[in-house]
Amino acid sequence: MKQVLLIDATPLLREYLKEKLKEDNIDVEIIQGQNSAFTKLVSQLHDLIILNIPDNFYDAIDFLDKKQSNPNTSQIPIIMTGPKLEKDQIEALVPYKVTKYFSKPIRFDVFFESIGRILRTQFSMDTTPCILELHQNENLILVEIAKGLNREKLSILKYNLSEIITEKKIQSPKILVMMSDMVLNFVDGSNLEFLLQNILSVSHVNRKNVKILSRDVFTHELIEGHTEFEGVEVVDNISTILPELLGGGISSDIQQIIQEKILTPAAETTLTTAETRFQSEIPGEASKVPEQKNRIKVAVIDDDPVIQQILQATFARINADTEIFNSGIEFLNKVSSVNYSLVILDIFMPGVSGFDIITTLHNRNYKTPIIVYSSATQREVVIQALSLGARSYLVKPQKPEALLQKVMEILRSSTQG
Repeated sequence: MKQVLLIDATPLLREYLKEKLKEDNIDVEIIQGQNSAFTKLVSQLHDLIILNIPDNFYDAIDFLDKKQSNPNTSQIPIIMTGPKLEKDQIEALVPYKVTKYFSKPIRFDVFFESIGRILRTQFSMDTTPCILELHQNENLILVEIAKGLNREKLSILKYNLSEIITEKKIQSPKILVMMSDMVLNFVDGSNLEFLLQNILSVSHVNRKNVKILSRDVFTHELIEGHTEFEGVEVVDNISTILPELLGGGISSDIQQIIQEKILTPAAETTLTTAETRFQSEIPGEASKVPEQKNRIKVAVIDDDPVIQQILQATFARINADTEIFNSGIEFLNKVSSVNYSLVILDIFMPGVSGFDIITTLHNRNYKTPIIVYSSATQREVVIQALSLGARSYLVKPQKPEALLQKVMEILRSSTQG
C-alpha cells in the first residue's frame, strides 16, 4: 500500500485528502508539527510528503534541511502548499526534492494529477462546471450553486460547512441552498442526493433547518419523496422562508433583506474556508487528463459516425485503443476473442439493440463493465439498461472530461472489485 505523510494541513485539506486518497487504497498519515513529522518520516519512509506552510517557505527550511541531509529520506518527493511565492523562492525549493508547489486556492485537478504521477496511480476528477459559494451571517449559512453539480466541490462542501460552524461556534446553523436557476433531471439525481447527504452529515445541522430554493420540478420531487431527506424543505419563493431563517419580522423590501442579511457577512465575520477551483475553470487552460500507465482497450458500438470519431478522439487522450463496431452483431461475433477493458454502446441501433447486447453479454457471464451512451432520456429506458447489467448510463452528448471521469471511476472500481 502506498503511504503519504501529510504535514500541517488545514482541517479542510487533510480531511478531503484523506477521504479522496482512501478511495484509491492509499494510506494517509496526518502529523501536526514538523519535528514530529521528521521523526515519523525516518521510521516509516513514506512514498510522498505533502507539506503545508502557513506563511512562507522559510518556515519549512529546517524540516527540509533535515530531510535532505538524511540519506534514507533525501529522495522522497515533496508536494508543498502555501501562500503565493515569488519565482526565486520556488526555485530555492527544487534542491529539496520539492516536485510541485501549489499556492492557494489549490487547483485540485492539477494537484491530484501531480500526486498520481508520483504514486503511479490515476485519480478520477469530476470537472463539471460548477459555481459554489458560501456566505455566513450569524447562524445563517447561504450555499449558492450554479451551472452544475460537481462531486469534488460537493465533497469539499461538508468540510467548508464544518469549518464555518466550528470557527464561528454556531450551535444551531440554518442552511439555505440557492439553486434557483438550475434545471436538473434523473441523470443528476445521484449528485443531488450527494449534495444533501454531505450537508446533513455536518455536526449540528438539523434537517429541519435546511432549506432548498429551487423552481426545478425534479429537485422538488426527488427531495420531497426521499425518506432520507424528510424534514428538508424545498421552496420556489424565498419570501416564504425568510421569517423563519432570519428569526423575526421582515420588511417588504425582499431584495434589500437578501443583500444585507444573507449575502453580506456580519461585520466581525471573516470566513476562513478554503476556496476551491479546477484548472478547467480558468480561462485559457484546458482540462488535462494524465496518461494511463496500462493501455486501455475500449469497444464502441454505435452506428453514428460522428459519435464514433468523438469517442475515438476522447479515448486517445488517455492513450487508449478504441475499436469501433457499426452494429451489435459485428461486436458480438468478435467479443469472445478480445479482452476489452470497457464496452460503450448505444441503445437504439438497427438490428441488434443495446438491450440485446447487454442481455447476451449477461447470459455469457461477461465481466467487462458496460456503459450505455445514448440520447434516449426516458426513465424506463435508463432503468431497463441498468437492470440488465449496465454499469452506468450517460446521456449524449457529454464533454470529453465528463466522459473520461466516469470511465476512470468505473475502471478503477472494477479493478479494485
